[in-house]
Amino acid sequence: MGKQIMIGDLARATGTKVNTIRFYEEAGVMRRPARTGSGRRIYEPGDLQRLRFIRHGRDLGFGLPAIKSLLALAGDPQEDCGEVARIAAEHLRTVDRKIVHLQRLREELGRTLEACGGGTTSNCRILDVLSDTGGASPKID
Repeated sequence: MGKQIMIGDLARATGTKVNTIRFYEEAGVMRRPARTGSGRRIYEPGDLQRLRFIRHGRDLGFGLPAIKSLLALAGDPQEDCGEVARIAAEHLRTVDRKIVHLQRLREELGRTLEACGGGTTSNCRILDVLSDTGGASPKID
């Protein structure tokens, strides 16, 4: 076994909350670490690299299932990179859809703000639009 890393040190080194590391263990993207006699988790340098990979993937918006798949592919150096590209392309399509939804949301909010004539809240056009449950507003995935 290499240098031992405690969970707090792992958290500080990656900017990840301890609870999030535990969540990643439960989700199966981080391995369940060995424990000391008192039950404290013991990580290895490879776990640090894995958590950095997960964090970067999350920062790019990948979901845990995609990250889990990418980690599995990264663990086999002979694996075809085409599957990695397929996962990334699928995620890019999801990002593009979200951008379209955000643009629609921005337009709707802009129109709502333009309709605001000021005055009191009893005659507020923005509050009227928000109260309308007709569902004309775009939803974000």
